[in-house]
Amino acid sequence: MAGSEVYDYEKADVAGSAGAVVDNSLLRKAKDVAAGFVGGATQVLIGQPADLVKIRLQTSSATSSIQVIRNVIRNEGLLAFYKGTLPPLFGVGVCVSLQFYGFYETKRQILHFTGQSNLSLWPQTYIAGAMAGVVNSPVTSPVEQLRILSQSSSGETLSMRKTIKQIYSSFGWKGIYRGFNITLLREFQAYGVWFLTYETIIQQIISLQHYKSRNQISTPELLVSGALAGNALWLSSYPLDVIKSNVQSDQWGKDSKFNGSSIKATRYIYKHHGFVGFWRGIVPCLLRAIPCSAGTFASVELALRLMG
Repeated sequence: MAGSEVYDYEKADVAGSAGAVVDNSLLRKAKDVAAGFVGGATQVLIGQPADLVKIRLQTSSATSSIQVIRNVIRNEGLLAFYKGTLPPLFGVGVCVSLQFYGFYETKRQILHFTGQSNLSLWPQTYIAGAMAGVVNSPVTSPVEQLRILSQSSSGETLSMRKTIKQIYSSFGWKGIYRGFNITLLREFQAYGVWFLTYETIIQQIISLQHYKSRNQISTPELLVSGALAGNALWLSSYPLDVIKSNVQSDQWGKDSKFNGSSIKATRYIYKHHGFVGFWRGIVPCLLRAIPCSAGTFASVELALRLMG
């Protein structure tokens, strides 16, 4: 499988047998970004309630998803499942735009410098996906911290502006970007696996169904491919996500347990919960990943088809 190739994402992307002719136009790049934003908005609206349950399991003493759900409904009401939606609705839209732009742009550069017509699945598609995570991290880190601070608290939630102002006035950019290193590591691994898994499945579908074009893949096939890729993403990176959630939901100043240290957070999780602690919340996360990842990839693919 290492020598297998990934089929073209756009018909106009490469042409010619003497080497790759890559479409580096601003219009092509704008379409990649726009399609990614559609995918990101879809992802947030589908997955926000399950994401809140995941964060509460990762950062509280709750022992089951049912317990978290009951507590939220009893103490905060149904609308609480959409606490912190505004930052990710915009932020995740931007993040997913960056992810897909980073993936396609890395793909274009690899094809340009190698003269290939298509990426290999391994390692080139993994590298392109990992670079999508790297490009995405500067936005993901502060957005996810704001969401986690909102979701991990069962009390009154400050507005996004007040939260940012409070953090910045006390801790500066270091506070805004608390947990950046572990976020970067998670993003690199997660999105390398995400895109690699999705493109591997897409290639198999094209081969098995004898499709002549990627555009022939049906919406249900896109949804199944995205769902499987979403679970592969989390299974390959979940312990890193648990560490990140604990770092970013930590107290500030003298009350801080970790002082932004991923190593301290790792030791704390292991000491109090053992190896199982690194997988707390995995079930709602995997359940969430199925519709979210399916919707993200399908909406991006369909948006790209619509825009051409």
